[in-house]
Amino acid sequence: MPMMRRRRPLLRAAAAGGAGYMAGKRRAQSAEPVQAAPAAPPPPPPVAGAAGGGGMSPEAMEQLKSLAQLHDQGILTDQEFDREKAKVLGS
Repeated sequence: MPMMRRRRPLLRAAAAGGAGYMAGKRRAQSAEPVQAAPAAPPPPPPVAGAAGGGGMSPEAMEQLKSLAQLHDQGILTDQEFDREKAKVLGS
């Protein structure tokens, strides 16, 4: 009967892990410390009085919603809708 070699996977893994640990530890001790990059400046504060909807007031958004409903129902034509929308948006 031939002699069977026993494998020792746990011992092999422990040796490889230990070698990797020691190499990393040695590299960390010999390397110069890395300085952190300066932090980005904080974003500018929001403008006082501006609503969260892109600068539109809640009243203007409600007016646009009601105009859109009237347009969808066919009460307003495209030209009337565009004219009233321009009035609400102030352009």
